Amino acid sequence: MKELIDSYLKDTVEFSSMLEERTAGEVAYDNEVVMALRRGLSIKEALEVAGEKYPDEALKWDDETIDEIKVHYEYLMNHEDILAKLAWLSKRSK
Repeated sequence: MKELIDSYLKDTVEFSSMLEERTAGEVAYDNEVVMALRRGLSIKEALEVAGEKYPDEALKWDDETIDEIKVHYEYLMNHEDILAKLAWLSKRSK
């Protein structure tokens, strides 16, 4: 189990480092976007919801950048899910 966790963390170190550099407001905005996506909203709707709640952190997007933003937030959701599963498996194996 430890090897699996270490491997994943090594492979995602750059992404994790980028997340650690975010301000509290940026983290809150990202969390709001992710929660909206998990409720089934589209990326545009999720960004709108998060932008209403955190206008100072709202991303500027257009039709050329929306797909890249969507990919980023899908990756963030998957990353959170994987970390949660690894934590659960780690606790279970002790």
